[in-house]
Amino acid sequence: MEDGGESCKSAPAIDEATTYCVTGATGYVGSWLVKALLLKGCKVHATVRNIEKASYLIPKWKNEERLKIFKADLHDEGSFDEALQNCDGVFHVAASMEFNINKDQANVESYVQSNIIDPAIKGTLNLLKSCKRSKSVKRVILTSSISTITAKDSNGNWKPVVDESCQVSVDHVWNTRASGWVYVLSKLLTEEAAFKFANENSLDLVSVITTTVAGPFLTSTLPSSVRVLLSPITNDPELFPILKAVNARMGSIGLVHIEDICNAHIFLMEHPNSKGRYLCCTQNCHLSRLVELLAQSCPCPCPSTTINWSDDGGRVIPSIISSKKLKDLGFEYKHGVETVINQSIKFCKECGYLP
Repeated sequence: MEDGGESCKSAPAIDEATTYCVTGATGYVGSWLVKALLLKGCKVHATVRNIEKASYLIPKWKNEERLKIFKADLHDEGSFDEALQNCDGVFHVAASMEFNINKDQANVESYVQSNIIDPAIKGTLNLLKSCKRSKSVKRVILTSSISTITAKDSNGNWKPVVDESCQVSVDHVWNTRASGWVYVLSKLLTEEAAFKFANENSLDLVSVITTTVAGPFLTSTLPSSVRVLLSPITNDPELFPILKAVNARMGSIGLVHIEDICNAHIFLMEHPNSKGRYLCCTQNCHLSRLVELLAQSCPCPCPSTTINWSDDGGRVIPSIISSKKLKDLGFEYKHGVETVINQSIKFCKECGYLP
């Protein structure tokens, strides 16, 4: 995957005069990012598909004098033009969260392509076209996913270190269709199309490859990534296989705190030398170790702790999921794995999602 094209505009510096647009503002990362930017003194244009859903978050965001909410739909070209007026940068966080499709074998490929992948690509390109038309946007930060990365080489051998270059093969995803494969394809192909458009149109685009994001949340519903993380103790029949599929592809589970992932987005928006893709992972651990940590933090019935992990190939030392490129720019993480897990469980108990 190619890096974003060179831009004649320099990256914006964070100050009180800076205005940013955040797409998908009612989602987990988007809502926290809006809050983080407002706390920094920035003006924020938050885009949502449903204005009513934002009403729950407005009291949590506070600083309403610096916040404007716009209704916009990625499927409608030009829908973001108004929201991008006078914006210095755009955080494109909005994305489909389809993991699997229950369609018959004969039609599944055409269904996924036409109903999920094509709309996801079109939506991102619609936004980037609005950015190109804008006279003020200097940089776009795209939220990507660890689902676009693999820890195995072309021969199926484990790599000692995993970085931004370790991209999963589209053909492999189509052929294997491991749990969560629809989401993997959507993120992979959308990011590819975004960088292609950016290169062809001299648009400054940077992507953040997120690992499993968890910790506190502002949304009224439990975020998907937190549900996936907690699936070993909730024994969720849909999401626990996704966690296992990630572990099988990566040899471990990478984690990052919600505050750190949002800080990384802002850091890359601000840094004059950020370019291309940046993997954001506080630390990674094998799934068996993750289950132990979850059970220690939440001493309740945990069926998954009895699972035989021999299907993971007997891997003892997982590949290092490296954030070297991000750290080399000067970024520092605030929260470790134990904090991510403990805060996730504590918050879910307080909100009644866990007993």
